[in-house]
Amino acid sequence: MQIKSAKFEISNSNVNKCPAGNRHEYAFIGRSNVGKSSLINMLTGQRKLAMTSATPGKTTLINHFLINDDWYIVDLPGYGYAQRSKSDREKLQHIIEDYVLERAQMVTLFVLVDSRHKPQKIDLEFMEWLGENGVPFSIVFTKIDKLGRIAAQTNIESYKTELLKQWEELPPVFVTSSERGDGREELLNYIEELNNLPKSDLTQPTE
Repeated sequence: MQIKSAKFEISNSNVNKCPAGNRHEYAFIGRSNVGKSSLINMLTGQRKLAMTSATPGKTTLINHFLINDDWYIVDLPGYGYAQRSKSDREKLQHIIEDYVLERAQMVTLFVLVDSRHKPQKIDLEFMEWLGENGVPFSIVFTKIDKLGRIAAQTNIESYKTELLKQWEELPPVFVTSSERGDGREELLNYIEELNNLPKSDLTQPTE
């Protein structure tokens, strides 16, 4: 797939204020500082489309980016940023849960996982929650360039092993590097496959 255009459309904290219509949406989420904005910029070929920061937890809203005037990339707030207050964490949790569970236009959720770390409880629990609620998702391992090939593969296989303790089969898995562009073609090809699903299958959620 070629990305011919990518532009920011809207930010908000209420799923009911997301763009109307039945365009396919592909949402990206992960722990704070997992490299979400960098990955979105790499996929779209625009280095400054999604705001990146060295400070974790900067994304606090639902951000819609219109791609090729046809479908959306959605940048969701990160989870698990312990330095936020309890009330702020609860607010972000509600924003995430409302979008993920209520947004009919969301075709799939890409859950970003930092390949530099061994399986993290918070990631595993989040994916388990997605499974319990029947939310379609894929796993995207990020920052693969930051580790040696063997170490990265060891961590990825550890995640798969942990997931298979609870799951009969794994969701789609992608391995990426925003620095080198690894995984870009695979992710965009997957999105293109999903874009071919009938848009009539998606309906605007009712309040």
